[in-house]
Amino acid sequence: MCDCTKAMDSSSNKARVYVRLLNEGTEVFRPTLAAELGEGLFKLIATPDYDPENEEWEILPNATVRIKTHHGPSGAFPLAVEP
Repeated sequence: MCDCTKAMDSSSNKARVYVRLLNEGTEVFRPTLAAELGEGLFKLIATPDYDPENEEWEILPNATVRIKTHHGPSGAFPLAVEP
């Protein structure tokens, strides 16, 4: 899993996480926020410009997720995954 304490905003209990976008032709991730629910679970929050007609998120906003560290070409980042 992920040590999300680095990504957490302690004043709001929200973490910056990434969601995989589908059908983009290449691997793409969208940054967004997730509210901490406890016990390692988070609730995804849609970005202000979220448009399901324009982007297909692998996991939809308001879903409950866990966060794991994903190692990409630019380094490691917190990725939302199914619990």
